Amino acid sequence: MLQNYLPILIFLVIAAGFGGLLIVLGYLLGPRKPNAEKSSPYECGFEPFEDTRIKFDVRYYLVAILFILFDLEIAFLFPWAVSLKVIGGVGIVSMLVFLAVLVVGFIYEWKKGALEWD
Repeated sequence: MLQNYLPILIFLVIAAGFGGLLIVLGYLLGPRKPNAEKSSPYECGFEPFEDTRIKFDVRYYLVAILFILFDLEIAFLFPWAVSLKVIGGVGIVSMLVFLAVLVVGFIYEWKKGALEWD
C-alpha cells in the first residue's frame, strides 16, 4: 500500500530540493545594493504621513470579513447546487445550517456598522 505513494514522495522531495536550490542561488547571485531610499517606508509613492503603527478602524477588518463570508458562500453554493439531486435531504439541511452561520456573521457585520460608509 505504501509503495503507491512512493512517486508522490519522490515528487515532493525533488520539488522541495529544486525550490531550495533556487532560493539559495537567488541569495548568492542576486545584487546587493542597499541604500537609505530603498530601506525607507513606502506609502503609495509619498512619504508616510503618520506613525506606521497607528490603529486601523475596525470597519476595515469587518469589510474584509464580509468579503470572505460572501466569497465562501458562493464557492460552496455552486457545487451544492450542481449535486442537489444526489445529496438529497441531508445536503439541504447541511446547506441551511451553513447559510444560517453565514447569516449570523452578516448580522454581526451589520450591527457593528461595517456596511455604513460615513
